[in-house]
Parts: sequence; structure tokens; C-alpha cells
Amino acid sequence: MNEVNQVIRNKLHSEVALVNQIAEYIINAGGKRIRPVLVLLVANAFQYQGKHHHELAAIVEFIHTATLLHDDVVDESSMRRGRKTANALFGNAASVLVGDFLYSRAFQMMVSINSMQIMQILADATNVIAEGEVLQLLNMHDPDVTEERYLQVIRSKTAKLFEAAAEIGALIAGADQAEIEAAGEYGRSLGTAFQLIDDVLDYSGNADDIGKNVGDDLREGKPTLPLIYLMKNGTAEERELVRACIENGDESKFDAILAAITQSGALAYTQNEAVKAADRAATAISGWQDNQYKQAMVKLCAFAVGRNH
Repeated sequence: MNEVNQVIRNKLHSEVALVNQIAEYIINAGGKRIRPVLVLLVANAFQYQGKHHHELAAIVEFIHTATLLHDDVVDESSMRRGRKTANALFGNAASVLVGDFLYSRAFQMMVSINSMQIMQILADATNVIAEGEVLQLLNMHDPDVTEERYLQVIRSKTAKLFEAAAEIGALIAGADQAEIEAAGEYGRSLGTAFQLIDDVLDYSGNADDIGKNVGDDLREGKPTLPLIYLMKNGTAEERELVRACIENGDESKFDAILAAITQSGALAYTQNEAVKAADRAATAISGWQDNQYKQAMVKLCAFAVGRNH
């Protein structure tokens, strides 16, 4: 990761001072860096000896960071990773444009790797992520979103980049097609587990731990899985409460919603769905040769569902 961070530093440089300033601010905000870590773990699991995995990990982080910059503008978020969002500090226009810079820099770097297959995977992933963003926008303030519609957003918006990161790690290391597909399934399922736990933490987490305001999803009118479960299984009164809160983005009823979600078993259900996804991820790579990197990937599945941030 030190090597990856060095690549990130070098490739962030721009002659335009504001680009440097915002990009540095975002990258320095930290985060778990799970996606670039995935590239490294998978490549090393197949004994990769080159240096391209550092570039690929940085590319994945740039794509992810670009989506965050755009996300925060769309969601009007003011906090991420315990700090003010870039849009809160620098304004929406600058955030969107620097997000564009990061996307285009990622594609410049992809070309330098000189692999059409890697270009294909990352280009497809970037396109699917954009579709996922639009799907989520269509779901906003819609209390009738189904579990399937919501999971489609997760698969597109979150899981797809996890999937791509794992696939390109396997591909660069010379894995065969079955192993690349297994890596993709691992990433897809791990990404799903991650997002579902984020949904749980938005109602049960601590703002200092999760680095953003608890209840943001409700304020933004996002029907995430705990709310969808409550709409389906709650009392008529609870359903009416959820409907009103989603339609109006009303976080003033957060305590009442939280009580209903907790009592109905919605958080337990969402947690359990995350555990199932993490189990699928671990199963996908069970046939791989055992080494410390594969073991770390299995541990990552447990971390994904056991975390509080």
C-alpha cells in the first residue's frame, strides 16, 4: 500500500492548483482503501511478481474517489470519513470537475498498462457504476422500492468496483478464466456485504465511528434495506411513518424510525443478508491454493460484517 500511495501522489499532480488541493484533500481523508487492497491481495494470491498491480490499485482508488466526489454533490452530504466533504469546503462545481479529472486520469493510467482486457473490465465497471448512480437517483424518495430493485443499485453502484478490482488483480497475475471469475464473484459478494453493513450502521452506528452523520440515508430519502424490510413487515402505522419519511426526507422522526427498525428485526435481517453475501465471497475462493493472501481475503469477509465503521 505504501507503493500504491506513492503512485497516487505522483499521478495526482496537475498544473492546476485547485485540482491538486482538492485531490490531496480527498486522498488524505484516508478511508479503508478496501478496493485497492483487493487488487494487491488477489494479485499476490497468484504470486504476481511485477509492478503493474500498484498502478491498477491506484486506478481503482481514483475511480472510487471520483464517484465519492460526485456522490456527495448529488446527496448534498456535508460529512465523509469524519471530515467536511469536498463540496462543503470547495463548492459543488469544483468537486464535480475534480471528479472528472480523477476519472480521466484513471483512464490515462489504464492505457499505460497496455491490456485490452483490463481496459474492458474497468471501462465496463465505470459505466455500470454510473448507471447505478442514476438508478439510485430514481429510487430516491420512493417508498415502493423493492428489495430486488435496491439490490440492483448495490450491485451496480458498490459491488461492481469490488468485482472489477478483484478481477484485474487475478488477470494481471496470469490466473485462468475460472479463477478470474471466482475473483469477480468474491469481489461482488464482498462489496454487497460491505454496503449492507453500511446500511445497518446508518441506523445503529456512531457518527464518530462511521465518519458521517447517522441518519443521512433517511434525510436523503434513500430507501435502504432496513426501511424496505420495515415497509414490508411493519405495522400499518410503521409503514405510514416510513412512507412519509422517505417521501419527505424527514430525519426529525429518526428516533421513531430507529425504534421501529430495531423492534421489527429489520437491522438483524439486513445484517444476516450481509453475512450470507460474505459467506458467498469466502466460498468463491475456497478452491484457491492456500497462502497468506488468500487467508487475508477470507478474514476480510469477517471484517466486512463485523465492523462498526
